[in-house]
Amino acid sequence: MISLAGKAALITGGSRGIGAAAVHMFAQAGADVVFNYFRSKDAAAQVEQEARKHGTRVESLKADLGKMKDAKRLVDFTAERLGKIDILVANAGIWNVEDRPIESLSEKEWDDMVRVNLKSVYAVTHFAAARMIAQKSGKIIAISSTAGQRGEAFHTHYGATKGAIISFVKGLAAELAPHGILVNCVAPGWVDTDMSKPVLATKAGRKSVFATIPLGRVATAEEVAGPILFLASDLATFITGEALNVNGGSVLCG
Repeated sequence: MISLAGKAALITGGSRGIGAAAVHMFAQAGADVVFNYFRSKDAAAQVEQEARKHGTRVESLKADLGKMKDAKRLVDFTAERLGKIDILVANAGIWNVEDRPIESLSEKEWDDMVRVNLKSVYAVTHFAAARMIAQKSGKIIAISSTAGQRGEAFHTHYGATKGAIISFVKGLAAELAPHGILVNCVAPGWVDTDMSKPVLATKAGRKSVFATIPLGRVATAEEVAGPILFLASDLATFITGEALNVNGGSVLCG
């Protein structure tokens, strides 16, 4: 039932994890896709190659979205290659596996987290929204986290950025609704990706994590990409300002 045929999508952080799963799923649904990567050109090339098997246009660009000039360059590149931007998925982000108590959390660690997780969402949205306003349509989906809903001890800088994304989405949804633009976010819990591998790779880590999830396991990247695809589709044309929880029941909030 879901088709994105004829749609142009920009997905940030598309070389691995949730972003890579979203690139594949969007291409499978018929969308042309541009995604950015920051470190691994080889991983990005592999995602491109696999996603192109679905017959749509898929391209990648190296960009540091914590820099406004790179965010603009990515948005301009997408519009140039695809002709327009119908969908923005602001997914790029980081998480530190090591605990960071507030008294030892450095200014650099705080600033880096805010730059990558929050400023990047603002930056790419800033430039993409201008194009969507001009075309009087668009969908923006940002990726938050359960940490943004309940906080996360010893990772307060991460939780703060993800909570800010939810507030950003709610304000932006009301702001952009008159222009025909829908703005939502997806809030995953634990997901089996490279980011969480250091914890999930140990028996003790898995036991600790699984104990917090009623479904008794973590999500696959595809199980998060699916709800993202739903929000980008014509099945979600009257949903805006929403935080869609994908957490196996670990955080039960409306």
